[in-house]
Amino acid sequence: MKRHLKRLAAPRSWSIPRKDKTWVVKTSPGPHNIQGSVPLLILVRDILKYGLNGRESKRIINEGQILIDKKPRKDYKFPVGLGDIIEIPVLKEKKIVLYNEKGKIILKDIINKDAKAKLCKILNKSLVKGGNIQLHLHDGRNILLNQKDDIYNVKDSVILDILKNNIIEHHKFKEGNKALIIGGKHSSRIAKIKEINVNRSPGANTVVMEDKEGEFQTVEDYIFIVGEKQLKMMDVKK
Repeated sequence: MKRHLKRLAAPRSWSIPRKDKTWVVKTSPGPHNIQGSVPLLILVRDILKYGLNGRESKRIINEGQILIDKKPRKDYKFPVGLGDIIEIPVLKEKKIVLYNEKGKIILKDIINKDAKAKLCKILNKSLVKGGNIQLHLHDGRNILLNQKDDIYNVKDSVILDILKNNIIEHHKFKEGNKALIIGGKHSSRIAKIKEINVNRSPGANTVVMEDKEGEFQTVEDYIFIVGEKQLKMMDVKK
């Protein structure tokens, strides 16, 4: 795997100047893939604009001034992605990572109580040793459950207590529930699921969504279920 990345080849979700310089820092392996995340250095320098250059931004990061999901991260290549909770204690700032309507990674201010929990999408689940069930979440976390407690399905969303790493809320992927669109031309819209269409061919399943602007269709992979309590926090327009 290459350890460097040209700016022109960087994911379109990164809000960086493309022709300023040739190279840009690349994310290290971590909880999010490169397409769905941004290196911590770029977040501090280009999005938060706390450092004038890479050197200043690295110093801020090395001092442990940036917390991600309650943990200080000192790797300037650490991948920061959707739903991550960013805290800057010295400034008393708390933010959540979201996508805007152009699919760019942005930050939105949140209040103290919203910074204690995190919304995660279940990407997969597996049976592990001892007959337990393990949920694989979109941010790289794994949650271990007894089989009798397994009420969760792939594509559902859960609310985690960040410090205890346990599930405190569950939202199903089903018609009638609301979801955040995390890709495509409808990115950042929050709408209600009207119809789920299962495609029997190799093509992707599609979902018909409905909001105050009308109906639209998107692919199943772009659906991120949100609960009523998270609607305002996840809406980039509010």
